[in-house]
Amino acid sequence: MLSAGAECVFMGLFLYISGVGANSICALEGSSVDLPCSAQLPKTSMKWFTVRWEDNKKVQDQIFADGKRVNISEESNFTITINDLRESDKNTYCCSDVNDTLNKCQGGEIQLLVADLQVKVFPATGEKTVSLMCSSSCPLTESPVVYIWYKNTEFLYQDSSPWYQELISSEESVTYSCAVRGYEHLRAPEVSLASLTSACFTVTYAKGRMCSNQQRPEDEPCSITYPREIQVHVQKTEVWGHFKLACNTSCPQTEAQTITWYKNRRLEPAPQRVPISSPDSYSCAVKHLLSDEVCIQDKYCSRVNYVNRRICALQGSSVNISSEYSHPYNQQSKSKSWYKNRRSDMAAGEELIKNTDRIKFHGLMNRHILTINKLMKSDSAEYIFRIGSDAGKWPALPGVTLVVTGLEVMFSPSEEVTEGQRVTLTCRTSCPLTDNMNYIWYLNNQPLNLTKTQSKYLVLDPVSSEHAGNYSCKVKMLQKSSLQKMLTVQRRKRRKWTQAAIRIVVLLLVVIPTSVFLWIRRKMTSIQSPRTETSVNLEEISPGQVYDDISAQPTEEDDIL
Repeated sequence: MLSAGAECVFMGLFLYISGVGANSICALEGSSVDLPCSAQLPKTSMKWFTVRWEDNKKVQDQIFADGKRVNISEESNFTITINDLRESDKNTYCCSDVNDTLNKCQGGEIQLLVADLQVKVFPATGEKTVSLMCSSSCPLTESPVVYIWYKNTEFLYQDSSPWYQELISSEESVTYSCAVRGYEHLRAPEVSLASLTSACFTVTYAKGRMCSNQQRPEDEPCSITYPREIQVHVQKTEVWGHFKLACNTSCPQTEAQTITWYKNRRLEPAPQRVPISSPDSYSCAVKHLLSDEVCIQDKYCSRVNYVNRRICALQGSSVNISSEYSHPYNQQSKSKSWYKNRRSDMAAGEELIKNTDRIKFHGLMNRHILTINKLMKSDSAEYIFRIGSDAGKWPALPGVTLVVTGLEVMFSPSEEVTEGQRVTLTCRTSCPLTDNMNYIWYLNNQPLNLTKTQSKYLVLDPVSSEHAGNYSCKVKMLQKSSLQKMLTVQRRKRRKWTQAAIRIVVLLLVVIPTSVFLWIRRKMTSIQSPRTETSVNLEEISPGQVYDDISAQPTEEDDIL
């Protein structure tokens, strides 16, 4: 099976290989970065160097400022500024006295990593839905990081969580992108989705590193079909005591070149034959989607998997973070520990989690569960399970990414609308909630009695002045609700007659009856009737009746007004 960990970026492997730590800086490609000189008393002879290894020797290459892309400021203690960062700027840097040949670049080295943004797509719990993540190839050093999401190039919202707030279904004509606030000009390439089935989903990338292994330039669009499930299958071979491993996926359209293998979480060529007593764990991946780890036999091997590797939970609720593990039979006494790693605070590193009133541990067979009650925003982090002292032996990650979110009421198209419009209210979260939730909506602190099952959406169509007021929402079984937010409904503007129009109407009401009356009178005068009776009858019919009929017209006009 594809581990639920496939719902999270296998960032830990990258961090282990690249050595991201307290002396590392990760900055966006295309941005600018300042590297401080580590010398306590910088001298005028201080110079900057890049550091590389050649024939097991450390070699320093001096950097020269060009006044444009690279600048070195003596006034700022020889801080070097690199503008318009490129992938080629990824290196190890140091600041040293050019005359100190013995201790040149001894300590104080800074590893610079250059990241680009990519919208990564992960299978969600629903059969035909996926979740999106704004991913950088290394955790950005700048803090706090605020992510901005775009739909069809239009701004949607911004949040501290890199996860898109909604689950997505197949919409070929819709594109998604993201950026980091302050670097809106460095957006991730757009992605669109198609062919979402219970076995596969296809993602089209406008450009970017996701397409780099398809024998085409990175700036060209490409499509990749992903499986929803990935599994390492252990097969017997003709050689006794040896096994062969196969990476099976739920999607027959998965291309072989997109599959990679890992041995003890390190990149490895596809294994040919593995002895039955191998102490190594194996996993495979399609791009960023990772399978569970397997051992040929658990009694010889250590492995750790997680039931869910991405969890979105509400503030104030409780969550269970579960791991499944095995270790060699002769190491049963090893301790089992959970660690918390806040990637946004790289210098802090990992923190051992201890049992408290709010945090509990449970062990059952080969499963270990971390329970956190009364969740707080500060609980958002990556959680890692370790067996004994394997910290220096394996890459620590991937772990479980927990995002703790509050609730917020959002109005679309706006908080101020006009009567007759359609208004959609959303009980918004920072990430798509793991479980289906039942919602309660409030207007001016009073619960709305809706006939249908209440969801995170409330539609007012058409909206009226009665709908105006303060709205809030909450999830059933939880006491904490969102903050109130006001909806203003303006009355529809009625058509007003101008003074000129009124004058014209009054004039017409006077002129028309008078003209008709004069015309009839002239007509009657010109007729020479032989009978007086007929003439009298015409006088009785024409003047009075015509005037009465026309004089009734202003009443109709008044009705119109």
